[in-house]
Amino acid sequence: MPKLPTTRQKSPAAPECLAQAFVSFTRTADSLENFYAQLQVEVSQLRQELERTNRDLSISLEENQRIRAYLGRILDALPVGVLLMDGAGSLRVLNPEGRRMLGMESEAGREQVPPISALRKLLPSGASSHGPATEQEWAIEGPDGMRYLGVSGSSLPTGEGSGQEFVYILRNITLEKQLRKEREAARRVQALAEMATLLAHEIRNPLGSLELFAGLLADSADIPSDARRWVDQLQAGLRALSATVNNVLAFHSLPAAELVPVDVLRLLTETGEFLAPLARQWEMSIEWIRQSEQARILAEPHSLRQVFLNLAMNAFRAMAPGGTLQLAVEAVRRRSDPIVRIEFQDQGKGILAEHLERIFEAGFTTTPGSPGLGLAVSKKIIEQHDGTITVQSVLGKGTTFTLKFPAVGGAG
Repeated sequence: MPKLPTTRQKSPAAPECLAQAFVSFTRTADSLENFYAQLQVEVSQLRQELERTNRDLSISLEENQRIRAYLGRILDALPVGVLLMDGAGSLRVLNPEGRRMLGMESEAGREQVPPISALRKLLPSGASSHGPATEQEWAIEGPDGMRYLGVSGSSLPTGEGSGQEFVYILRNITLEKQLRKEREAARRVQALAEMATLLAHEIRNPLGSLELFAGLLADSADIPSDARRWVDQLQAGLRALSATVNNVLAFHSLPAAELVPVDVLRLLTETGEFLAPLARQWEMSIEWIRQSEQARILAEPHSLRQVFLNLAMNAFRAMAPGGTLQLAVEAVRRRSDPIVRIEFQDQGKGILAEHLERIFEAGFTTTPGSPGLGLAVSKKIIEQHDGTITVQSVLGKGTTFTLKFPAVGGAG
């Protein structure tokens, strides 16, 4: 029986292979450790970059929101309407001023707005990307009447994948349009005033000669009695025309008054004599009810005579034939600033209450054919003399105009 070996015989190459494997494992482990360390560094760097990117993105988003909010506030605060439509004519953006101009109560009421699509028809050549078109006028019927808007528009540059859009600027030009009309009306009135003044100047010179010749005829003893009535009518017509011419000149070019002491009673008496032909023609009479012998004021005689003439002629026009114009001149004593009071009282039909506030307005008249300048001119002249004029009227009984002026040298 063969003899078995007591121990396993060892291979001489085994320790060397194990050592090499261990070295290889160690190197691989070291390499993996280095790779892991590098990976951790790169991950850390990526995390930092990501945090930095997120931070920058957050800042950018906040800035974007701030800019959007800021632009929104600007859009809301603009004094003009801003309207954005797409190519189909649908409303995209409309700021508060635009809603107000178009009469929209809220965003929910945008369907009740006047037809926005009319803008495209209004500005067929305005949809240009080269800048806004010439402003056009758009009239809208609103609850408070017509509203006029000035509209200009242009197209927005189209982005990739986006349709064409149009932006319009709306301006409320209702007041501007009204002011233009008023300026044009004022210009025409001024032109008419200048023409009227020129004509009045041209008429006044020959009119003065006619008055002089008519006065000479009236004073002539050789005039037949049946012709005297014609002379009275001629004088009445000339003096009424003279009053109208003087009112036109005084209203449009009232010169500065050169005030001198004037005897009011004497001046008013002369005015009554001047009015005598008119009174005879209209079958009126003039009566004194009160008069003070000492009634002097500072005045420009010609201007004050024009006031008396205007008030007397208004009284004649208000009365029926047979009426009487009552005059009063009274010096009033006061502790300080004595005054002279003058009254013109007619027996006419009176003045309606709603007309009393307007009778001193230029052009206001209830008498057909009257230019409505007499009382307006009289008020200007009276105020130029530091005086006042008031009116009291009772329908069916008559009207009283009261003039008050500072007295000169005391009263009474």
